[in-house]
Amino acid sequence: MNAMTVSPDGRTAAILAKARSGRRLTPQEALILAEDAPIHELCAAAMTARIARHGHNAYFVRNIHINFTNVCVNACRFCAFSKRRGEPGAYTASVADVVAELTRRRDETIREIHVVGGLNPELPLEYYLELLRAIARERPESGIKAFTAVEVAHLADVRGESDAAILSALKEAGLLMLPGGGAEVFSPALRQRLCPEKISGERWLAIHATAHGLGIPTNATLLFGHIESWADRVEHLAALRDLQDKTGGFVCFIPLAYQPANNSLGAKGPDGLTVLRLMAVSRLFLDNVPHLKAYWAMLGVKAAQMALWAGADDFDGTIVKERIGHAAGADSPSGLTLDALRQAIEAAGMVPVERTADFRPVNPSPDSSR
Repeated sequence: MNAMTVSPDGRTAAILAKARSGRRLTPQEALILAEDAPIHELCAAAMTARIARHGHNAYFVRNIHINFTNVCVNACRFCAFSKRRGEPGAYTASVADVVAELTRRRDETIREIHVVGGLNPELPLEYYLELLRAIARERPESGIKAFTAVEVAHLADVRGESDAAILSALKEAGLLMLPGGGAEVFSPALRQRLCPEKISGERWLAIHATAHGLGIPTNATLLFGHIESWADRVEHLAALRDLQDKTGGFVCFIPLAYQPANNSLGAKGPDGLTVLRLMAVSRLFLDNVPHLKAYWAMLGVKAAQMALWAGADDFDGTIVKERIGHAAGADSPSGLTLDALRQAIEAAGMVPVERTADFRPVNPSPDSSR
């Protein structure tokens, strides 16, 4: 059976009915839906789950991305952002540089400051702590979502300290949340082909579990549309769901579409149907993760609008200048105005609801059920 089938067979129909009733899907059932369910029925089931949680609300945030360095000791095959030390185009921002950029935007409301970078061996833990403190001093009203599990592991290994000690120090300096980057795909075999220098999927999960135990909420991601299979994707989702059952610390899941330009991997990237299938399956399978993001910066605005009808409820934000996806050829804008964000959400038939960095509505919608 394929995506052009008009109606599902008995097995797929039964799984869709189970999903619509809110009962938990097994990984095998999720894989059957991903591979065989007709796209309209699959998205309709995901939309039922989305409306039960969020009505027609679609959340957005006034945010800014700070990519403080592109120098990285890893050499991920899918990455077009990172540079080696001394390579043309390599850069590292000083703490003063970052503060100056925030000062320049003093008159703008910024609710979320997203900070990630490469693994620059010249930057000590003290740089990261001072960066957090300086951002918190300059923008005390903004929530700081910073440093992937990969960066936490790098700092812990360089310092010879535990992941928990690093996370505690970052939290004390002003960290609110961890972003979900660095998860890529958990399959060990695929990680050997994609990012052999990067920490394992098990270490990524362990760092997020530690963060949750310290009261630091986190996001989670999956890089898709390269050399992974549907079985790999579902296995990844299952690992996230299992950890969430134990800790409850994941706030949002973000499928990240692989960008095919300017990197050595040579994969094509996902098509539109794959995007919608993954969104829908993620919403149905991750029954314990509150939010699902249609990350317009990597999907493109039009695909992100469609994803809002396949289970996604978050559209991300203004971003100002996204670097990582665009280095790999993303053809979306590098940032959106508030008006453009609201218009995109409303054009998709949803209700724009502004949120904070930790996903609390700023002004709850008076009509989220239409």
